[in-house]
Order: sequence, then structure tokens, then C-alpha cells
Amino acid sequence: MRTKSRIVVEELVARGHPNVQATHRTTFEITKETFLTPRGDCIIAVCASKGAADLSTAFKEAVKRDGTLIVIELHAGDLYEEIRAYGSKSLILTSPFSMVVRKSDYIDPRTIAIRANKAAADLKRELIDFLKDPRTVVRIVLKAFLEDY
Repeated sequence: MRTKSRIVVEELVARGHPNVQATHRTTFEITKETFLTPRGDCIIAVCASKGAADLSTAFKEAVKRDGTLIVIELHAGDLYEEIRAYGSKSLILTSPFSMVVRKSDYIDPRTIAIRANKAAADLKRELIDFLKDPRTVVRIVLKAFLEDY
């Protein structure tokens, strides 16, 4: 028997910042905040157009299923990075300010995906160097792949 599948897509934009470090080994974060201190080593972009709470109902429903594959695409200039992670029925998705992707199973209101194959420290350094420029605009595409919907 063939399974039905569907992709739910969400897009947002954010900007670079001179304090982007991207050295965190278990997470990366995108925030609506306009500032970033050097201690924010998981934050890869600021001034985001959305936080977790702003995601569409369709996307939230898709990722609130155990095992939903989530592909996060980062597009900045000619640079591209892809991260694979998973959804969970336990996701809360209520943070108005940020979105966090985690390698672990930990969930809080900012978490949009867990069990990721990459964290901030794993991202291409060429991309991170580009994201240190506040003029850089990064387009983030979130894709949730649903099977047997």
C-alpha cells in the first residue's frame, strides 16, 4: 500500500549581526531580538520576521507529530545550508521571540525541532562569517514532511 505524503512549508527572514559566534554544540537559534551579546553563542541570526508562536497553524500541527521530518534551509547570498531534525507531539511552540533547533530531545516554548543533525558549531564557517555582517539577509525555509496524513 502506498503512503500519502505532504509537505508543509514556512518561510521567514532574519539578519546577520557582528556578534554572531555560532559555537554552540547542541543548538542553534534565530531570534526576533535586534541585539546580540557575545554570550549568545547559539544565535545565528537576529531581527527575524517570526518567532515560534508566529508559525502557521498548519506548520505547528505538522511538527507536533512524533517523527515528522523537518528540513531547515538557510539561504544567504549564494550560500546554502541544510539541517535535518524531527518534530514531536510535545512541542509547545509559544515563544513570541525565537526559534531553537536542538540536537537533543529537550523541549521548551522556543523549540521548533529536536534530534537535529547540526547545531550552530556544525554550520559552514563561510556562512557564519557572512552572518557576522548586519547587512546580510538570511532566508529560512522550514519544511515539514508528513507521511500518512
